[in-house]
Amino acid sequence: MIAPLQAVTITLAQAAKTIDHSLLRPELTDADHDAGCELAARYHVASVCVKPYHVTRAVGLLKGTDVAVGTVIGFPHGSSATETKVFEARKASGEGAVELDMVINVGALRSGSLDYVRNEIVEVVKAGNGALVKVILENAYLDKEQIVTGCHLVEEAGAHFVKTSTGFAPTGATPEDIRLMRASVGPKVQVKAAHGIRTLDALLEIIDAGATRVGATATATMLDDFAARFPDRS
Repeated sequence: MIAPLQAVTITLAQAAKTIDHSLLRPELTDADHDAGCELAARYHVASVCVKPYHVTRAVGLLKGTDVAVGTVIGFPHGSSATETKVFEARKASGEGAVELDMVINVGALRSGSLDYVRNEIVEVVKAGNGALVKVILENAYLDKEQIVTGCHLVEEAGAHFVKTSTGFAPTGATPEDIRLMRASVGPKVQVKAAHGIRTLDALLEIIDAGATRVGATATATMLDDFAARFPDRS
C-alpha cells in the first residue's frame, strides 16, 4: 500500500504526483492536447489521461519524461459491451498506455447484476496486460450501499484503483465518498477522486480523505498556489 498522504506534510513534488492531468473534453484539438502534455511534463504530474484517439500521440510527446500515459475505457457512460471495453483496453495497452480508467456498467450495478460487473472488470484487467486499472463507479448515480458494493467488486476483480467519477455526471468527488471508498477496500487498492477538484484547498482536503490520485484540469492553478503558499515544501 502507498503510505497515506497528509496535507500538513505533503511536498510540492508529492502533490504533483497525485494528479492525473485530464485531457478528455470532447472539443480539445490536437494543439490543446499537445499543450496539455507539455504542461503535465513541466509540472511532473503522475500521468495524463487522454482520449483513446490521442494515446499514440501522447506516448510520443511524453517519451523520456516521468509522466505516464493513460486513457479511458467505456467512457463516459460505461454502457459499451464487455467485448468492446476489452478491445479498447487491449488496443490502448498495445499503443503504450500504462494506465486505464474504465467506467463500470452503472445500470448493471444498480440492477444487482454483480457477477456481470465483476467479470467485466476482470476481463479489462486481463486485456490491459499489466496496465494500472482504475475503475470508475460514477458515484452520482449510486447510493452509499451501492458505492460500497462497487468497491468490493473492484477489489475482487483485481483492479488497482476505485474512482469516483468521470466528470460527465451531475456531481463528482466528495470527501465523504472518498472516506467511504477508502474504508471499503483493502490496502492494495487505492482511491482516485475526480470531478470538481479545482483549487488547492479542495485538493488537500481530498488527499486527507484518503485519495492518492486526483483527476484534474486545473493542475497549474493548484500547483502554482501550492508553491506560493508553502515555499518551504516546494
